[in-house]
Amino acid sequence: MNILAATPASTSPDAAKFDAAKAGAAPPGKAVTLQFNDNALLPLLFGDHDRHLVRLEQGLGVRMSSRGNRVAISGEPARVQAAEAALTGLYKRLERGKGVSRADVEAAIRMSETDPDPRLPLSDLPAIHTRRGAVGPRSPGQATYMDMLGRHEMVFGIGPAGTGKTYLAVAQAVAMLQAGRVDRIVLSRPAVEAGERLGFLPGDLKEKVDPYLRPLYDALHDMMPGDQVIRRMGTGEIEVAPLAFMRGRTLAHAFVILDEAQNTTPVQMKMFLTRMGEGTRMVITGDLSQIDLPPGQRSGLRDALDTLDGLPGIGITRFGVRDVVRHPLVAAIVGAYEQRAQAQRDAGMPEAGQNRGPRGRPRTEPPADPQDTNGP
Repeated sequence: MNILAATPASTSPDAAKFDAAKAGAAPPGKAVTLQFNDNALLPLLFGDHDRHLVRLEQGLGVRMSSRGNRVAISGEPARVQAAEAALTGLYKRLERGKGVSRADVEAAIRMSETDPDPRLPLSDLPAIHTRRGAVGPRSPGQATYMDMLGRHEMVFGIGPAGTGKTYLAVAQAVAMLQAGRVDRIVLSRPAVEAGERLGFLPGDLKEKVDPYLRPLYDALHDMMPGDQVIRRMGTGEIEVAPLAFMRGRTLAHAFVILDEAQNTTPVQMKMFLTRMGEGTRMVITGDLSQIDLPPGQRSGLRDALDTLDGLPGIGITRFGVRDVVRHPLVAAIVGAYEQRAQAQRDAGMPEAGQNRGPRGRPRTEPPADPQDTNGP
């Protein structure tokens, strides 16, 4: 590694100058100095007008000052350690010939917020390798999720929008298909309208269900060239189908993903889970705060989690607000909605969007599911 070991600022003349220049401004606590050997990488590490250092300061609650090939970091000991690990991980990324973007800096901040042991440097974290390159985690929850995708035959990914639940599942599916560990990929979603009444859609069956499945197509095209996706779909190696088409099938030697699983009923969820055949991996993703089922209908995803939690061989990852990797405003929006929902729960009020019973009263018990006369 080309980064020299960090030393206490009090033993370094240069660091002492940095501290003197910032007297009264830096929070009390630890101060360290990092020294980098390759000056050519520093403009990429610091960003235009040191914007990456500024963002690290804001995100991690430390003070940073650069001079030549050295960076002084001061603040509370735990935060300084996290900032040191983040900056080291980003520098290692540059050494491997990769770039450092704003998204990479945000990922380093999220990863370093894991207490008490920051999961850095980023180069030591799990990655999913496809022929288009490696896909790495951008949050602590994603790192845990990727570990589970590699170790468990059935994985549930639960959490808010923008956490990468579906994207990483598709990446793992593509990696296993390209490595010959599965024979095909099956992607499915329940065809449920998100609050609107779309009426009768024009076209044949494929044209009717494609709008519901578009996010899965988008993830596939990010992982593979478009012509390869079309070719593999033509040969049946990749299948994208609504959940209703799963009944009666046995899915063997396949990687199967059920997206938007919060919009399944308990009967549908049981039907899907029991499609699992020899050599098959299953991933079920969903967001329990965005249920679009009719009022009073219990979510199959919630029912499955209550039933299967703790069962050997099944992994469950629960993402939180800090795992949102879309635009920073998305994390703020998700956090605001969660705070309001928590306040409503504390006040004993029904949450916005909660399934309700007759006359608008919230149900305390879900209605019994109708008998499935066709069997699973």
